[in-house]
Amino acid sequence: MPDTLSVLRRAGGVAELRMSRPQVFNAFDETMIGELDAAFEQAAADPEVRVVVLSGEGKHFSAGADLSWMQRASEADEQWNLADARRFAAMLRRIDTCPKPTLARIQGAALGGGFGLACVCDIAIASEQASFAVSEARFGILPSVIGPYVVNAVGRRQARRLALSMRRIGAAEALAIGLVHEVVAPDALDAAVQRTVDEVLQGGPQAQREIKQLFAALEVGPVTDEVVELTARTISRVRGTEEARGGFAAFLAKQPAPWAPRGDEPKA
Repeated sequence: MPDTLSVLRRAGGVAELRMSRPQVFNAFDETMIGELDAAFEQAAADPEVRVVVLSGEGKHFSAGADLSWMQRASEADEQWNLADARRFAAMLRRIDTCPKPTLARIQGAALGGGFGLACVCDIAIASEQASFAVSEARFGILPSVIGPYVVNAVGRRQARRLALSMRRIGAAEALAIGLVHEVVAPDALDAAVQRTVDEVLQGGPQAQREIKQLFAALEVGPVTDEVVELTARTISRVRGTEEARGGFAAFLAKQPAPWAPRGDEPKA
């Protein structure tokens, strides 16, 4: 069993990975990084898992890097730091490339690396009391490993502003810049997460895998001949899958799709 995570399996194929270090506001160190990486790997490989929810126990989502971990890093040589940073980068990439939809449930603070975790999930839902900051420069370092995901989430100029100013922003501003997708009252957070999970579960799991794979290959900008060909080949291949045939047949018959949760299944 993980030391820093609670792995909860819920009805309908929902896996909740809950960071469980509330005494340090779910700050992560080498152990949590390794356990998050392993947990997302297992969730990706488990055919019973349809969606992964990343959450934090206690008052805050994640305060980012554990200070004792950062102290060890500052005293170690460059080779140790390189290996350590590669493990962190691999964990974020594991979440980013997870073939299952991922959802961040954010309450309280999401700082530094915790900000990065919010960015790397497909969907982020926050409490009105949540706050966010890219705070690394305050310690004389930079948001290097999380940087690509911050840029992807909010755009290059907003990412620069947040990293250079280190300003802590509230949930409303996070929503306005696209960092999170929904903001709700604290007592409505779980219901909002569940509502989104229910929506995700209506989609075909293979189709969702294909969506993530295709969208990862697309960039904002001109639609080139190569992109046109990629999209045409992708849809022509997916149309012929068993999942697509089942989905169309269910729609025409006005019946639930084969993968949709049954109405008699309990909620997560």
